[in-house]
Amino acid sequence: MSRTDGVVVWADGELRDPTAPLLSPLDHGLTVGDGVFETCGVVRGQAFALTRHLRRLRQSAEGIGLAAPDEDLVRAGVAAVLAAGRDLGRLRITVTAGLGPLGSGRWDSPQTVLVMAGPGHAAESVRAVRAPWVRNERSPVAGLKTTSYAENAVALAWAQARGADEALLANTVGELCEGTATNVFVERDGEVLTPPLTSGCLGGITRELVLEWSAEAGLPVREAAPGELPFEVLDEVLAGRAALGLTGSVRTVAPVVELDGVPVRAGGLLGRVRDLYAAREAEDLDP
Repeated sequence: MSRTDGVVVWADGELRDPTAPLLSPLDHGLTVGDGVFETCGVVRGQAFALTRHLRRLRQSAEGIGLAAPDEDLVRAGVAAVLAAGRDLGRLRITVTAGLGPLGSGRWDSPQTVLVMAGPGHAAESVRAVRAPWVRNERSPVAGLKTTSYAENAVALAWAQARGADEALLANTVGELCEGTATNVFVERDGEVLTPPLTSGCLGGITRELVLEWSAEAGLPVREAAPGELPFEVLDEVLAGRAALGLTGSVRTVAPVVELDGVPVRAGGLLGRVRDLYAAREAEDLDP
């Protein structure tokens, strides 16, 4: 079985062969990673929380100085791949600056818009490790979902080489920040906290919904104050005094059951958050 089996690709208004050449070698998304993207879970044949993802796509594009993507065009691509695919679990929207020079400057070019979908499923649990690198919370792209993802690829490969599924990163001032493709939630002292956006983490859509839905349900889940979650809080997880969960658009809410190669307990309150998320997801596919 090919790794491209089940993958559907749309570009320039039509479906494309996922193995065929598509982009110009001068596309600025290829030469310097000048683009933005979104990943949605596919639930019952629909892109979950698509409106929120398109809002963040626009915010990321404007954050790196690109024009807001054509939402009607993107939605047309989404509809096309969802109609053509089978057993889909993940949908990705990528927008780049289009053709550009062989350097960081930009040309005034039409944007490249790609929509792809393929297999994917929620994670039952996660094994995580602490990465030796940090996020720069003062970076001009902090909190933006850009295609400049080499840091994440390196950290994830480092984690996988150690038998883990995800790498956890601090920021430059020693705060717990995020995973390579996840937001982090820490259960301790009867509540669940997630790092604030000032830590440099991405404002994940699943993170956003967990905070909103938990507040509506009266669960003690909140964004931490700056400095409230130092990276050393992970020592409390190893000691059994805290528990850890990770969120993402495809993995949804998953407990961390192993940290740095050591089995750790899943949090009971995080389990309630996971159950709440599953129930609310079933009620509304575009909350």
